[in-house]
Amino acid sequence: MNSQEGLEFNHVRLPAFLDMTICGYTVVMQTVKIAELKARLSEYLRRVRRGHPVTVLDRETPIARIVPYAPDSAALAIRHPPPGIGKLSALRLPPPLKIDVDIVRLLMEERQPER
Repeated sequence: MNSQEGLEFNHVRLPAFLDMTICGYTVVMQTVKIAELKARLSEYLRRVRRGHPVTVLDRETPIARIVPYAPDSAALAIRHPPPGIGKLSALRLPPPLKIDVDIVRLLMEERQPER
């Protein structure tokens, strides 16, 4: 069966995208609340080891994702600029904005704890 044919379910041929959606849902949507994760950490780590990511919820809010470790496959690659590109220090800065707002005052208001 090629990827365009899909899956047969109850003697009905389903389109390939439906099969992928049904199968992908059970894998992608694995979530766990913090208390359950603490109680069953080893079980969830086994799931991750088998290749299934787990999303950690604080109440109903996603706060973290535990994913299988991939050595060096997702390493940060350092790219050097192509030849002929000047130094960053040689770039001219844009002209300052001409506005009638005190930006420092706005920043201070935003950073003040609510009283």
